[in-house]
Amino acid sequence: MVNDLVADALTRIRNASMRKLEVTELLHSKLVESVVKIIQAKGYIESYNVIENGCKKTIKVILKYDEHGNRVITELKMISKQGRRVYKPNSEIKKFKNGYGTIIVSTSKGVLSNEVAHREGVGGELICSIW
Repeated sequence: MVNDLVADALTRIRNASMRKLEVTELLHSKLVESVVKIIQAKGYIESYNVIENGCKKTIKVILKYDEHGNRVITELKMISKQGRRVYKPNSEIKKFKNGYGTIIVSTSKGVLSNEVAHREGVGGELICSIW
């Protein structure tokens, strides 16, 4: 049984990317789907589909590679963990890796990227970073 679905999802994406697989499957939750949606919007994965198997849902993620076959995701790391949650106000959520990376933030307005959270003027829990 998996306790932290977001950490499990990020680990599955990271491992599949390092092995240069085309597809990986994640366990579904609304938070995981929101994180994957932002990762797709930022161009780190090709696409994703929610698949229903009876009462159980999974997310099928199609990974993205450049024209030379190199992986697009250099680093994918959890910031908040189950034992240590990290919260930041909007003044501390700015650019990450000089704009090349993205921090995914859980705010009162939903799950947002760091640029959108800073523009909206909301802070929240830092979920993960990707670049």
